[in-house]
Amino acid sequence: MIFSHKIRAAFPDGALIVFGLAIIVRILFNVTVARQYTPLHDSQQYRDIGLHLLTEHCFCLHLAISTVGRAPLWPFVIATITGLFGPSDFLARIFLCLVDAGTCVLIYLLVARLLNRRLALVAGIVAAFYPGLYVYTGWLYSETLYTFLLTAFGYLLCCLYQERLQRFALASGIAVALLALTRPNGLLVLALFIVWLVVLGWQKRFAWRIVGRMAMLVLLVVGILLTPWTVRNALVSQRFLPVATGDGTVLLGSYNDQILSKPWDQETWITPLRAAPVAARSFPLYTCTASCEISREDAFKQDALAWISKHLASLPGLLMAHFANTWLPAVHEADLPTDRFSSQTSSQIVLLMMNIFPIPVDILAVIGLWVTLKRWREFIVFYCLLLLTVGQDLIFYGAPRFRAPIEPVLIIWAIFGFSFLWQYLACRRSTWTNTIK
Repeated sequence: MIFSHKIRAAFPDGALIVFGLAIIVRILFNVTVARQYTPLHDSQQYRDIGLHLLTEHCFCLHLAISTVGRAPLWPFVIATITGLFGPSDFLARIFLCLVDAGTCVLIYLLVARLLNRRLALVAGIVAAFYPGLYVYTGWLYSETLYTFLLTAFGYLLCCLYQERLQRFALASGIAVALLALTRPNGLLVLALFIVWLVVLGWQKRFAWRIVGRMAMLVLLVVGILLTPWTVRNALVSQRFLPVATGDGTVLLGSYNDQILSKPWDQETWITPLRAAPVAARSFPLYTCTASCEISREDAFKQDALAWISKHLASLPGLLMAHFANTWLPAVHEADLPTDRFSSQTSSQIVLLMMNIFPIPVDILAVIGLWVTLKRWREFIVFYCLLLLTVGQDLIFYGAPRFRAPIEPVLIIWAIFGFSFLWQYLACRRSTWTNTIK
């Protein structure tokens, strides 16, 4: 009975409603729109690495050739699911459904802390039906897992701010490490955490000795959790690499002559095999070892930086395109089920939702961001997450998919914007009624 009461306290009825509704929507998406899905592109690479972990005991993209081109957490999760239930990308997608439903619950819990449970339920229901979250459960990319971990990180910092308990700092360190093991740029969240601590120390929310203690605790936790994988990378590549490489491929695919010849909404990314074939063919396609991968990425970065230095006049327009593409409503990717099976009625319904839902949410989020400025100390972590995400999109390239990690933050701000407008209109209506009387 006591255990039951603790569960109810941690997960109130509203959270359970949100979780159940979110699960139904995501499973429905996977058995309709994504029913015929098979992994391609990055999904296939994640799946193949997971299978090689089981069959070859090797973190390899191609047989017996270790890779440092992918972060390890998601392939290890796929390997675990495959080891327990057999090879099935559908079961991996069901796992993503559960994870994404957890994201919806975290949105509910955050709004419940920051506003009230009634609006939290509204936020949870919006998140359950929001296509900018559930469409990523239909493929085997890492978006869903990364978004969940980033939202969990935001929730833990909110708890830490309100309750000042160091166990939340410990949990935040674990979240940062898992973020880094999901995507290499997750390490940037560690810098964000340190900035957050310094600002709150400066504002006297925490004593400086507490700030120092929490910073050391988080650094220690992240270091302990990342060290085994960093050592593995050093053994296979003879180079220091905390998590994974790949930024050279992204930069060279984003900054090249072919990109400039495209319309602004297509100025995203082209594979270096097409954008810079001479540079790309200098390295083997299927037999590139771990040290070869790092050398390739270094060479690609140098080529990208050289191109940038020769095209400085084109940079403002390119960066504006990166920013604008980040905020396009609908997600279009080669491996996304809504694009691969776009003729299905279910896909057309979801595509319609993808084109409509983000517009009011983003408008309300702008209002909510403005409204929450008076509570900036509580929301500084969300401002930092927004700047971090948009900053990466500007530097690399913009696409609606890269907005995924901050979709929960946008929904939370949208609820604040909705609450503000509701109260404003209620006040105006009351004034108008009194004037008539």
